[in-house]
Amino acid sequence: MTSKVSSPTEQADEAVVGEQRKPPGAKDVRRLDRVIIRFAGDSGDGMQLTGDRFTSETASFGNDLSTLPNFPAEIRAPAGTLPGVSSFQLHFADHDILTPGDAPNVLVAMNPAALKANMADVPRGAEIIVNTDEFTKRAMQKVGYATNPLEDGSLDGYNVHPVPLTTMTVEALKEFELSRKEAERSKNMFALGLLSWMYHRPTEGTEKFLRTKFAKKPEIAAANLAAFRAGWNFGETTEDFAVSYEVAPASKTFPTGTYRNISGNLALSYGLIAASRQADLPLYLGSYPITPASDILHELSKHKNFGVRTFQAEDEIAGIGAALGAAFGGSLAVTTTSGPGVALKSETIGLAVSLELPLLVIDIQRGGPSTGLPTKTEQADLLQAMYGRNGEAPVPIVAPRTPADCFDAAMEAARIALTYRTPVLLLSDGYLANGSEPWRVPDTDELPDLRVQFAQGPNHTLDDGTEVFWPYKRDPQTLARPWAIPGTPGLEHRIGGIEKQDGSGNISYDPANHDFMVRTRQAKIDGIDVPDLEVDDPTAGTGTAANTLVLGWGSTYGPITAAVRRLRTAGEQIAQAHLRHLNPFPRNLGAVLKRYDKVVIPEMNLGQLATLVRAKYLVDAHSYNQVNGMPFKAEQLAAALKEAIDG
Repeated sequence: MTSKVSSPTEQADEAVVGEQRKPPGAKDVRRLDRVIIRFAGDSGDGMQLTGDRFTSETASFGNDLSTLPNFPAEIRAPAGTLPGVSSFQLHFADHDILTPGDAPNVLVAMNPAALKANMADVPRGAEIIVNTDEFTKRAMQKVGYATNPLEDGSLDGYNVHPVPLTTMTVEALKEFELSRKEAERSKNMFALGLLSWMYHRPTEGTEKFLRTKFAKKPEIAAANLAAFRAGWNFGETTEDFAVSYEVAPASKTFPTGTYRNISGNLALSYGLIAASRQADLPLYLGSYPITPASDILHELSKHKNFGVRTFQAEDEIAGIGAALGAAFGGSLAVTTTSGPGVALKSETIGLAVSLELPLLVIDIQRGGPSTGLPTKTEQADLLQAMYGRNGEAPVPIVAPRTPADCFDAAMEAARIALTYRTPVLLLSDGYLANGSEPWRVPDTDELPDLRVQFAQGPNHTLDDGTEVFWPYKRDPQTLARPWAIPGTPGLEHRIGGIEKQDGSGNISYDPANHDFMVRTRQAKIDGIDVPDLEVDDPTAGTGTAANTLVLGWGSTYGPITAAVRRLRTAGEQIAQAHLRHLNPFPRNLGAVLKRYDKVVIPEMNLGQLATLVRAKYLVDAHSYNQVNGMPFKAEQLAAALKEAIDG
């Protein structure tokens, strides 16, 4: 059954920029400026691989893009159930875009659970491609369908394409010596071939990928290739798909350069490697696997040729302990984790504060508390990063804004750690970690020089003229103490968590010394050189200045910017600023906040940045919060910001 209403190109969220007609008998080709596609099925249906391959071909074609993989929290939920649904959303366009999109124009549903779990997000008129083979009575009852949604009229408002994906895949692979179960596994490649035909995606990269992935199993490689081509041919020949779509490359969006598609965790890994090369230091990662940070451990373990050493520890505490030891030994030291792991690492972070050694603590935030939502995103670790240690233990905090920006954020975190001899917390999250976008590969001469000077000999003269090494004698500009490599003659000094005497580093229980050291460590963090906050306010200096500022941090950048663009297109006046440095704040933040009557702070928590801003600057900042494990939608934010402007 096919229900025909408006095509997805008539929706407000997507525009037709041209139409191209082929000769009589050939299929129509419609040109679009952007499309949002969501692949959904069981976690064993290969939806992440399908989405990743479609994304890779889209990136090679030159579109701007943004993705949102959405994994089930269970390692392997029962097949055909709502908790087991895995999805991958891709937004691609011929112009600059910022988010994976609010609502899919196309939903590919591999079973009834995938259809039911995603229909709330699908707008009327969207294309829905369903695998009819899975719509058995038992499968539908399992997710609460009393009647077949493909037949009861409940989908009449959509452009439904019923396709027996499983049957057609098995038929396409009958020449191969595969069991039916083995053949069925290739149905995701059939779907990928069909969607690749619908949207004129290149195929060479996927075919090369399949040959490489299954090089040791040529029969499986050939079967997947056959399924992929069968899906393409089905789109070409069937009457059910009368129109295909073209989305031109975003040639005017990107500055000249070499680009690749990159996820946040991959960009972070590359940023860490680049930082170690720019610092001329070996990179050491001490880590314990935890979702969604594990990909960084996996990636860095591949790069021993760049002097990277990775240690998979037995637990979170051992991971950071090894990393701090590597910092003491002269490495660029890193530990990666998510929110629950930061809690376990807190005592060692405090030790790093006391020892004043450079250490990068990377927190890929996820929903909490406790184990919480391992595969969902959240921004709820900010106050833990700011205050989650005993005693006065200030730590700089850096947050990337997009997947590609994770590279630059890693470089910046390394700069601060090495320059000021301090642990630094980098707050990414699951949305950035797993999402992807185009990234311009930088030239090496664009990267900062991060080289450090290790202590080489005595740096202090006692009253009797004796030259000695004082491990806590500070640089007058940065307040950083010297970094002495163990084994360097004459640089022997005490180490440990007990309070140090100023200068000499000897153990001290003196109250006045402790007060001085606490204030000095805080002054070092407060004095970190960070750029001024840039404000995007087109009304500045026009005489009709905006009275509302939307302030964000981290991964809310894309949805906030998309919402602000919508409001400005509608004639609203609104300013926007986004924080990379959360401790210390940019020095001009207070002055920026005072320029606006209203300050709105959207966060994926219950108002943690708003709490800090209100406390420090006495500004009546208003929170707009969401903690459902998913990123903001641009339309939702635009409505909230419009209320703030009008209120």
